[in-house]
Amino acid sequence: MPILSLDEARSLAESVFIKCGASADNARITGAALIDAEADGQKGHGLSRIPSYAAQLKTGKVNGAAIPSVIVRFSSAFRIDADSGFAYPAIDLAIRELTPLAREHGVATAAIFRSHHFGQAGAHVERLAEKGLLAFIFGNSPKGIAFWGGKNPMMGTNPIAFAAPVEDGPPVVIDLALSVAARGKIIAAQKNNETIPEGWALDKDGNPTTDPVAALEGSMAPMGGAKGSALALMVEILAAALSGGQFGFEASSLFTGDGPPPALGHSLLVIDPGKLSGGAYFERMGVLMEAIAAEEGARLPGVSRLANREKSKKEGLSVSVPLYKEILSLTGAN
Repeated sequence: MPILSLDEARSLAESVFIKCGASADNARITGAALIDAEADGQKGHGLSRIPSYAAQLKTGKVNGAAIPSVIVRFSSAFRIDADSGFAYPAIDLAIRELTPLAREHGVATAAIFRSHHFGQAGAHVERLAEKGLLAFIFGNSPKGIAFWGGKNPMMGTNPIAFAAPVEDGPPVVIDLALSVAARGKIIAAQKNNETIPEGWALDKDGNPTTDPVAALEGSMAPMGGAKGSALALMVEILAAALSGGQFGFEASSLFTGDGPPPALGHSLLVIDPGKLSGGAYFERMGVLMEAIAAEEGARLPGVSRLANREKSKKEGLSVSVPLYKEILSLTGAN
């Protein structure tokens, strides 16, 4: 099984995207985001996405030359047009703009429309937490979950993530899709010829399945049953309705080059915790961290993510032979 250093993997992803029509900046930003996700153990948002991203660049479903821009601005809120390009450059723009606004006003928010798959949601808010800010991000995705009580997939798996700064440690990051498992993990299992755990998905007849192909033809099981379905609906509203983006049942697939741009939406909410807590935030967080540390067996979310990140820096990334060959072929190499 091939092993790539993080730099080698980033260079490979970047070269594929440039070869398929992305600008140098879009290729660099997007490639880095995918490799960072792979390094964190989020394979569904990592290397396995390169072939589908490449296919969408080739057909024009993704605008490789997109330049995201702020098109409407208020005192502490703004709207970004992602220009039918990859989500990561638009999110980079949002983070740059949100940081000073949140520090000035205490709270700032951004809505992004005409966007694409936004990958590892927690990575975006983690960057803001590293700047000392609390942050939420919401993003919808093409249909995968049924409305509660319905039979047909209509809503996305709709990730939601939150990050909180800690004075003497890494940020607390909570990142979850609102299905039992992220759809990208099923795609990765399909590419690696692996089965999926029972309970992740239903086939087109509504029966539980461990076959990733049957799962992709059916629907995803919502996390927590009716409660997870309700949260997925909340994200459809916060991400798509609020930004003016497409709902999950309107958006085209993120995994093929067919169809129009998915035109998804994302929203970010950023808070300066020092201002809203009267300066007490970091002291209060210190008490919370001590309470968790004192509880036998308790751990913070994201421990495995940070461990994977450090391991990947030292040991590189293992890539399955079929996926590596597929990615390499996209660069024009034999």
